[in-house]
Amino acid sequence: MTATVPAPTRQIRVDHPSAGYAAARVARETANAAGLPDVLAERAAVVAAELAGNIDKHTRGGSVFVQPSLTRRGVDVLAADDGPGMADLDHWLLDGNTTTATLGAGLGAVRRMATEFRITSSPAAGTLAAARILDPALPAPASVAGHFRLPRDGEEYCGDAVALAEVSGSRTACVADGLGHGPDAAEAADAAMRVFTENPDHPLPHQLTNMHRALRTTRGAAVALLRVAPRRLEFCGVGNVSGATVGGSSRLLLSTPGIVGFTLPSAPVRHLTLAEDAVVVLHTDGVGTTWRGAGGARDVLLFTAELAHRHRNPRDDAAVLALRSERPA
Repeated sequence: MTATVPAPTRQIRVDHPSAGYAAARVARETANAAGLPDVLAERAAVVAAELAGNIDKHTRGGSVFVQPSLTRRGVDVLAADDGPGMADLDHWLLDGNTTTATLGAGLGAVRRMATEFRITSSPAAGTLAAARILDPALPAPASVAGHFRLPRDGEEYCGDAVALAEVSGSRTACVADGLGHGPDAAEAADAAMRVFTENPDHPLPHQLTNMHRALRTTRGAAVALLRVAPRRLEFCGVGNVSGATVGGSSRLLLSTPGIVGFTLPSAPVRHLTLAEDAVVVLHTDGVGTTWRGAGGARDVLLFTAELAHRHRNPRDDAAVLALRSERPA
């Protein structure tokens, strides 16, 4: 049984040619902090620089997001832009098809260097790309989770946090939103994460009760808990963390009003049946709800890249966790 609480995501806005170098530096630092070997840290740096360089040269602007991977030791590099997209994506995915002054050889090099790589593009909607560089010494799980946690623009501390744990045939997730923003909000969210990582296999209401005790000396937090097994879901939440299922019959996941650490109501556990390969999304109120209702299951990495770029409120902390329901064995 393992639980992961990733460090905050770092955003590099691509508004200057030097953004590629900044993205490379951040990716290298993130890989080193994750414990990746130097050769993989350099790959992460090249991948981040290439994706930032493409945005700088070919689009109206965008961002690269760099963060530790959630399900295994590694680095995620997400990229999103404001268009125009690429009409002939297959052409640009061939090695050697690149512009000058980049560190590698275009998107073909990104696809080859990354453990996992996804990209989608259209002239109308722009481009979303996601690369994951993982430690090959560890088992390779399927890509079932995507996330980000971003502080309010201009701030270092992030009061929103996410965690994911493997629990005996299922995955249990936690999303917390410390009240307000800044160091005090981060303290409250971190306290909730510590309780979660101690016993992620406990029943969801018991975890909320334990968090309520632990957060009494903090400003409090909104917390939502999710347990996903093949075709099954349990949800329990208090405060303004909400979500939805995507794929099949989409359904909202709404928390009970309250503040963990101050006023803990009786929060019922909701049990749902999931469609095969449905995606379950939890997010704090730093992410708008305009993404809902699009229909159809999504790639979790590209989905979180889209939410980070197009649906996040930069004046607030924001966090998202997207979890795919695996098919029964």
